Amino acid sequence: QVQLVESGGGLVQAGGSLSLSCIVSGRTFSRYVLGWFRQAPGKEREFVAGISWSGGRTNYADFVKGRFTISKDNAKNTMYLQMNVLKPEDTAVYSCAAHTQGSSSYIASNTYEYDYWGQGTQVTVSS
Repeated sequence: QVQLVESGGGLVQAGGSLSLSCIVSGRTFSRYVLGWFRQAPGKEREFVAGISWSGGRTNYADFVKGRFTISKDNAKNTMYLQMNVLKPEDTAVYSCAAHTQGSSSYIASNTYEYDYWGQGTQVTVSS
C-alpha cells in the first residue's frame, strides 16, 4: 500500500512558477517509479514527468522539457515538480502517482502503468 498527497498548486500568471510536492507514505522501503500526471477539463489525463526510485533517471513529456524539473528526496519521502515558464495550457489538476509493478528499468509514461494515485492539486495559469 502506497499513499501519496500532493500540495503546492495555485493560481499564477503566465510566465510564472510553481513548485509541487508529493509526500509518499506506506510502502516506502520498496523501490518504485514515481510520476506526475495532469488532466485539464475536457481532456484526457496526460503524463508530465517520471523519476526512478534513486532519482538517477527521469522522463519528461515533450511539452514540458526545458520548463519543468522533477526531483525527489528519499530521506523526506517527497517528490517535487518545479514548474517554470508556465503557460495557460498548463492549467490542470496535477496528480502524483506510483508505479510499483513491472520492470523498473524504464520510467513508465502511461496512466495504466501506475497503480497508486494522489488526490491531485489544481494549477491555474492565467493569460
